[in-house]
Amino acid sequence: MRYTATSRVRGFTLVELMIVVAILGVLAALAITGVRNYLTTARTAEAKQIVGAITRSAINQFERERDASQVLPPAGVSAASTHTLCASATPVPLDFTYVLGTKYQPNAAPGVDFMSGSTTEGWQCLGFTVDQPIYFQYSYQVGGGYLSEGMTGAPVLSAEAFEAGARADLDGDGLACTLVRTGEVRDGEIVTSTVIFTNNDPD
Repeated sequence: MRYTATSRVRGFTLVELMIVVAILGVLAALAITGVRNYLTTARTAEAKQIVGAITRSAINQFERERDASQVLPPAGVSAASTHTLCASATPVPLDFTYVLGTKYQPNAAPGVDFMSGSTTEGWQCLGFTVDQPIYFQYSYQVGGGYLSEGMTGAPVLSAEAFEAGARADLDGDGLACTLVRTGEVRDGEIVTSTVIFTNNDPD
């Protein structure tokens, strides 16, 4: 008598398929979360860099000696050169809704966005501009109206102080992320905060 060996081909069971699908679902969820965190970190890095640049511009402009425009009488003496902070700038973009989970392209036309101000106030005084699309609304405030008021750890600023700020709603959920750095004039010198104060930082 002759026997032949036959091989039985067995497929996957329903339980095995469900386990594979569950594993793929978990891996996909982790990948999506990782990508979101990466994008959020990149966006807040933009804000930290620009807030730092605005702060440096404010310090540089304060350290310049400014002469008041005046007509001198005969044998008169001009007033001494002074160091003053640039006056406040108009936020860019002016409308906060332009940075609700979207990018805003600054307008390079004269007198608009980062091209606004004069030799003594705003972005023109600071000599600061951004020409790339931005995720945050940027501000420079002097003498009051600070974003940092009430923020944990932020100092109470005097009238002779400034704040460089960034504010955005990165995912459009109605919760604004705010980053600020402050500076204050003390004994003729600017003292800046050593950290950037944050509120609702998604990092």
